Amino acid sequence: MIISEKLNDLQNKARNIRRNIVEMVYNASSGHPGGSLSVTDLLTTLYFSELRVDTNNPKKEDRDRLVLSKGHCSPALYSSLAEKGFFPKEDLKNFRKIDSYLQGHPDMKKISGVDMTSGSLGQGLSVANGMALAGKLDKKDYRVYCILGDGEIEEGQIWEAAMTSSHYKLDNLCVIVDNNNLQIDGKISDVMSPYPIDKKFESFGFKVVVIDGHNFDQILNAFEIAKKTKEIPTAIIAKTIKGKGISYMENQAGWHGKAPNEEEYNKALEELING
Repeated sequence: MIISEKLNDLQNKARNIRRNIVEMVYNASSGHPGGSLSVTDLLTTLYFSELRVDTNNPKKEDRDRLVLSKGHCSPALYSSLAEKGFFPKEDLKNFRKIDSYLQGHPDMKKISGVDMTSGSLGQGLSVANGMALAGKLDKKDYRVYCILGDGEIEEGQIWEAAMTSSHYKLDNLCVIVDNNNLQIDGKISDVMSPYPIDKKFESFGFKVVVIDGHNFDQILNAFEIAKKTKEIPTAIIAKTIKGKGISYMENQAGWHGKAPNEEEYNKALEELING
């Protein structure tokens, strides 16, 4: 069990990040709140307990790497980076605005702390493989984390990449599937079911850990298991809730890519502040 002080800190960070996500999407009148809110606790744990990164030297050679393959959930990534101190929080208000460096999808050439430009779904694991393999060849001890959407893993390239991860014994690679069971058109089980996700990754040679993606104890324990796993990559299947933290958004596919109106925005902030 993690100590209560650390748990409280992670919970507070996650609450701040969720609040920023809602404000960003509302101010931009566009964006993807549902999946951003489901992945928040995973990103919070990564940036405030797991990743070896340096805000003063974001391109440090020995840093851990993160690839947000589901790049449309950039509000969660930007909020996490700002909370960590990679760039000023006040810049979040410019999300998706003309001439803003905080575009709808992450751009590694413009945003401090972003390791890979993403947004074309299905491609992130291939890039993460390259990073992990480079680390092996260069005898570096950094780790690579790749966050996939569960709808995204319907893409064939993911499984070609998974085969590559296993073939090259990339035990410095940790795949995280944000398994909220919803995509833009509805339930993933109805659109093009990838289930059983755990068995599929196991069959491709991964160590698989299934967790509650909103339980910080379980998330941290899964990362520890991944670090101790040798000779094979790890896949963490994180069971999450789309729109987590905002009652009217939770488990609603309609909030995949829709901004709240003023009434909905105020209700969301009230729930996050008082929750």
